Amino acid sequence: MSTGNDESTISDQRNALVLSGGGARAAYQAGVLRALSELVPEDNPRPFQIICGTSAGAMNAMLLASHTGTFKEAVDRMCSVWLGLSVEQVYCTSWRSLLGNLFSISRSLLNQGVGRQKPLALLDNSPLRELVEGVIDFNNIQKNIDAGHLRATSVNALSYSEGQSVSFFQGAEDVNGWQRFRRFGVPTRLTSDHLLASAAIPAIFPAVKLDGAYFCDGAIRLMAPISPALHLGAKRVFVVGVSDNRSPVHWGSRNSPAPMRSPSMAQIAAQLFNAAFIDSLEADLEHLDRVNMLLDYADQSDHADLKLLRPVESVVIEPSQSLGRLSGRKLGHLPPALRWLFRSTGATNPEGGASAASYLLFEKPYIEELIDLGYQDAMWEKDKLRSFLQPAPEGKVERRGLFGMRGKSQEEASQDNSQS
Repeated sequence: MSTGNDESTISDQRNALVLSGGGARAAYQAGVLRALSELVPEDNPRPFQIICGTSAGAMNAMLLASHTGTFKEAVDRMCSVWLGLSVEQVYCTSWRSLLGNLFSISRSLLNQGVGRQKPLALLDNSPLRELVEGVIDFNNIQKNIDAGHLRATSVNALSYSEGQSVSFFQGAEDVNGWQRFRRFGVPTRLTSDHLLASAAIPAIFPAVKLDGAYFCDGAIRLMAPISPALHLGAKRVFVVGVSDNRSPVHWGSRNSPAPMRSPSMAQIAAQLFNAAFIDSLEADLEHLDRVNMLLDYADQSDHADLKLLRPVESVVIEPSQSLGRLSGRKLGHLPPALRWLFRSTGATNPEGGASAASYLLFEKPYIEELIDLGYQDAMWEKDKLRSFLQPAPEGKVERRGLFGMRGKSQEEASQDNSQS
């Protein structure tokens, strides 16, 4: 056990874990965290005081925030949940359910595009609610906060009526809400409804009603994915993304010949998914890096406004292989109705449609590959991860290597100045 002084030093770091969305791709995060859990120092069994998640990343975040054991025990639990997962535990896969949803969408054209009995969606994710309520004890979140193991945790969702991104958070008494342009932080007692709202991909899964308003996937219109962690008091952030932009396959795609036919429905959906789950996070990280560089080179004594800013160290782990290509090899494991849906929309086409399938392929063979890939990618950077897990010298922000971990992180302004 560490001494009181050591615990104070660790607590003062206020490390935050930021988990992006990405449907089934979020299994990659479990692999990264498994590697990280093996590197956690014995005197710091709970390295993250702030845990933030969006969409499927919100499920991982709540699994960690609600676990009363050590970080390693929580990650082991997370991995076992993912490895025991199947498509049927996330959404209904029968012909009856799929055709019924398609009929409801068609019938809504006679009712101003509104579902008559429930929110419209292509897939029914009612099994996910049962799964979430079976594996996550939301009451433990407050227990961890009261015990001092957790400062705050949050999930993000988008309000359909207001078009605003809302970060629902539960935290210590001194953690306050915030308001920025189309972004709010709202204190609440987190429940399964908040998690399901955060994971409700528009048109794919039904919207969730919270406090009289309908919400959808938190990755939509989340212009600053890292800002909730900073508002909650983070001084250092560890980000696990699901972008495969590190993949050499992706780099070479710019030189590939243009397709001779128009894009399929799956290719269109893939670009929309990528825009929601990937682009905003990468843009926010780039902004973070620029702010840190500015603070490095500017003399704050000559610029009073810069005194409102503080540097924030960040580490980023992202897939080194194309997740779309990995999913394309596993589509045969899907139930017949889903294979028909994916084939008819072009999601089995390796030219781009398979990327859409990678978000919905909750099957063990694919999940196992994602967890293994996440573990390997993190272990490639184990020396830098060990460095991050150690308390940083006061006032110092180190730059990290750009290939598995993004250089020194960003920051936003003072009190709650989230990147606006």
